[in-house]
Amino acid sequence: MGLPETENKDQRTLLWGASLLLFFLLMLLTPAITKNQSQHAFADQRNFLGFPNTLNVFSTFPYLVIGCIGTVLCAQGNYFGFSSQGEVWGWTWFFVGITASAFGSAYYHLRPSDSRFVWDCLPMAYAFASIVAVFVVEKRDELKGPKSFVPLLLAASATATYWWFADDMQLFALLQFIPSVAIPAMTVALPPKYTQSWYWMWAAGMYLLAKLAEAFDSRVYHWTRFLVSGHTVKHLSTAMVPVFLMIMLAPPNVKIERLTV
Repeated sequence: MGLPETENKDQRTLLWGASLLLFFLLMLLTPAITKNQSQHAFADQRNFLGFPNTLNVFSTFPYLVIGCIGTVLCAQGNYFGFSSQGEVWGWTWFFVGITASAFGSAYYHLRPSDSRFVWDCLPMAYAFASIVAVFVVEKRDELKGPKSFVPLLLAASATATYWWFADDMQLFALLQFIPSVAIPAMTVALPPKYTQSWYWMWAAGMYLLAKLAEAFDSRVYHWTRFLVSGHTVKHLSTAMVPVFLMIMLAPPNVKIERLTV
């Protein structure tokens, strides 16, 4: 039995209020993340076959393959068995964002600089915004999830614009941080919509591994005896996120009939 509409509305208002309060607190309490040329100095700067930063460039290729496969499968009828048009659009844009990340990240790593870094961040920001929208569709509301899609994409664009003009990457960092915490928490706390929804946790685990590898770029490079750097591992781990999400979506993923929450 569902909750009364007034109670649902009060809960949503409280949730949005708490979310906005948390957002402003994070913006106030965390230091600005300013442009720093040291962020472009990656541990592995080897040149193979005439390509600068070869492994950091080539390790973006899985984004292209996985993103294209996901986009085609989303567009190919109803292979994934989506239950709403909002899911179709959200997942399609997610995989388009992953595909675009291959080009943006490769372009950046060929010659790392502030101006190129925007093109590395923007496609991934769109992918994050899309994944938040489809997660809302799955976990909370099939009607309001799609309505949040365009505002989230605009917010993703705003993160890059804010970084460029305000010299502060806080918004982009929050766009990554909040979903990476909220999605695993809500996966555990809320009832699943599909039988394979637990793959969200695998995807979150791979993203956590990617961020750790990125943070320990130089150390991973030394630990592997200069075979592969943490940033290359970050690319490969991040590429596994859409892989696990495709596995989640693929048959025999079955919708679960559940009570309204």
